[in-house]
Amino acid sequence: MTEISQNRAPRRFRFERHASTLLLLAAIALYVILLLALGQVRFLTLDNLVAILGRSITLGITAIGQTFAILVASIDLSVASVISAAAVVTSVMMNGDPAMMVPAIAAVLALGAAIGLVNGLVITKLEVNPLIATLGMSLIIQGVLSYYYNNFAGNVPVEFQIFAYGAWGIVPYSLLFMFALAGLAWFVLRFTRFGSDIYSVGGNKDAARLAGIKTARVVIGAHVICSLCAAIAGIYLASRLRSGAPWIGAEGVYDLESIAVVVIGGTVLAGGRGGIWGTMAGVIIFSLIDSIFNVAGVDAFVKQVLRGIIIVAAVAFYAARSQRPVA
Repeated sequence: MTEISQNRAPRRFRFERHASTLLLLAAIALYVILLLALGQVRFLTLDNLVAILGRSITLGITAIGQTFAILVASIDLSVASVISAAAVVTSVMMNGDPAMMVPAIAAVLALGAAIGLVNGLVITKLEVNPLIATLGMSLIIQGVLSYYYNNFAGNVPVEFQIFAYGAWGIVPYSLLFMFALAGLAWFVLRFTRFGSDIYSVGGNKDAARLAGIKTARVVIGAHVICSLCAAIAGIYLASRLRSGAPWIGAEGVYDLESIAVVVIGGTVLAGGRGGIWGTMAGVIIFSLIDSIFNVAGVDAFVKQVLRGIIIVAAVAFYAARSQRPVA
C-alpha cells in the first residue's frame, strides 16, 4: 500500500487547460491597474463592465460559431458577409411589421444554414481550401447584396428591438442570450457524439476516418453551425441598428476578429484543441483591451496596430508554452 502511494505521481498543472483563464485574469488586472493609473476609477463599476461586454455581443455570437469551424481544422471567412446578408434580409422582410418577425427569423436561419452547407460541401466534396472556399462565398454574398442595396434597407418593428435594447435589471437580454448560446455550444462539444467527433476530426482526420467517423459530415456540420451563428449575429445587429445594410458585417471586420478571439481563447488553428469558454474569455479580453484604448484616448490607427501585436503575442505565448518539454 505504501509502495503504491509512493509511486503515485502528483497531479501536474496543465497549462493548456487554464491558459485562457490566466490571460483573462491578466487582462482584468491590467485593466484595473491602467484605470487607476489614469485616474479613471469611475469606470470600475458593474454597469461599465456590462456595457463593455454588451458592445461585443455580435462578435461573441459569431466567435461561438467560428470555434466549431476552427476545431475541425477549418476556418470561415464568409461570416462578415453572412452577418450583412442576415441583417438586410431581417429588416427587409420585417419592414416594420411585427407579424413578420417569426417568418423573417426563420428565413434568415435557413439562409445561414444553406450558406454553411454550401461552404462545407465545397470544402469536403470539391476539396477546396477552406480559406479560398469561404472567401469566395463572401465575395458572392457581398456582390449580390451590393447589386441590390447600397445603404440601409427596410426596418425592424419596435417590438423586435427588445432583443437588442431590452434588459433584465442592468443585464441586456442579448448578453444573456449570448452566454446561453455559449452554454448550449459547450454542451454540444462536451456531451454529444457530434462534439466528440469534432475534436477527433480536428485532431487527426485520417485517424478519425479509420475509426469510422464520417469526417465530411462533421466538417459540413461545423460550417453549418458557424454560418447559423453568423446569421443570428446579423439578426441581433438588425435589432440594434433598427435596420440592415450590405456593409455592416465587413465594417465590423467580424470575420478576422472572430478568428482572433477564438485563437486568443486557446483554440488551436490546426484544430482538435480548444473550447467555447476559452473563446468567451477571448471575447472579454478583446473587449477590455478596446475599453482601455478608448479610455486612454489611443488613436484608431494605433489601436489597430496594438491589437495586432497583442494577437500575435498571445498566439506566440500559447505556442511557446505548448512546446515546452515535460519534466
